[in-house]
Amino acid sequence: MSSRRQILVAGIGNIFLGDDGFGSAVIRRVPEKLDAPGVRIVDYGIRGMHLAYDLLDGCQALVLIDAVPSQGAPGTLHVFEPDHEPLSTASGMDAHAMDPQAVFATLTALGGTAPHTVVIGCEAADLDEGIGLSDAVEAAVPAAVRAVVEVVAHLSARSPVGGG
Repeated sequence: MSSRRQILVAGIGNIFLGDDGFGSAVIRRVPEKLDAPGVRIVDYGIRGMHLAYDLLDGCQALVLIDAVPSQGAPGTLHVFEPDHEPLSTASGMDAHAMDPQAVFATLTALGGTAPHTVVIGCEAADLDEGIGLSDAVEAAVPAAVRAVVEVVAHLSARSPVGGG
């Protein structure tokens, strides 16, 4: 990743497991204007090892878009900064799976450190096999896209990008 790409916006999840494809659905709708110097937008899907290696190359901030376990209100968005501290350095990484904790553990095992991370998560309704989001999660996609734009703007203002 070039030093000019200091904010990585990463959609993750398995599109073949219903709402787990939330991250990919959001990435497909993120405005192209975000794909500018200092911002890199990638749909990683289930390529966790690829994300770990891209993080190893370095970035100042990561915006991670993913489905999160339901707390009783499918479709509810949560924007938060995860705690990287309790992560183990033992990886057990499956190159074709996407578990953010495993990605960060792999990154640590490779000698890297997790960047400042903001998660935009949506409570999942259905993680059964099948392509397509549930109605509740699909309805949350436009708000998630707005959240991505707002988070990237905040991160860009906080730490100028593109200046390498």
